[in-house]
Amino acid sequence: MTVNRTPQVVTIAGSDSGGGAGLQADLKTFQARHVFGMSIVVALTAQNTYGVQASLPIPGGFIDAQFQSLAADFNIRAAKTGMLADREHVEAVVRNLQQVDFGPLIVDPVMVAKGGATLLASEAVVTIKEQLLPLADVVTPNLPEAEILVGKKIVTNADMVRAARMIQTLGVKHVIIKGGHRQNHKAEDLILLADGTCYWLSAPRIATANTHGTGDTFSACIAAELAKGQPLKAAIMTAKAFLQGAISQGISVGHGHGPTNHWAKLSEKVSLRQG
Repeated sequence: MTVNRTPQVVTIAGSDSGGGAGLQADLKTFQARHVFGMSIVVALTAQNTYGVQASLPIPGGFIDAQFQSLAADFNIRAAKTGMLADREHVEAVVRNLQQVDFGPLIVDPVMVAKGGATLLASEAVVTIKEQLLPLADVVTPNLPEAEILVGKKIVTNADMVRAARMIQTLGVKHVIIKGGHRQNHKAEDLILLADGTCYWLSAPRIATANTHGTGDTFSACIAAELAKGQPLKAAIMTAKAFLQGAISQGISVGHGHGPTNHWAKLSEKVSLRQG
């Protein structure tokens, strides 16, 4: 038997005890996309569909131990980050990423939970910009996160393009600004590739409160597809189709902002145009 041939992916993120977001959403996505998922836990949260009631960062030495354990055995072909808590923990993750080869890195700069709870200390934003993004192949901020990264309000399509170019100057190769927070009839995301090419990725907007963990799911799916050897543009298209299916083919869990459906089939209602 050939050792370590199965595509392997790791999520470096926080745990969501409610199962809708965080590393739980990532692992469900990895399983659905037929890659073997692993996790490096950076923080724990007491969380449900109402919001985050408590959080507890993991000691830095234990983060080191998790990285060392996985690097010693597995052939990890892609990695993604999610909730990283604060400056100390971002620095711990950066230090470890510089010592391992886990393939392409997808950074989901998680800052605020769906229910409004802060998941990243404000001083850590600078650390993400200066230390983590230069290591990243892809960054996937939503509109509020992109506004924090660039320090400017984003309203129009032109604003999104300018913001993506500003984020790209921080050292990340490819930028995806998710447009789900806008009130357009379509959920339209901007893709800025390393060569400067822009694309708009669109899908019909779905009226639902069950969107907990959408950012985690989207970035995890990109990582999964890259680990299987898919080209980046194809990986992003698949991630959008997977997320659109997960939202449109909904499930009923909890009383608040419920999770998406990771059993769903890929949606065919996704389009890509060069912009």
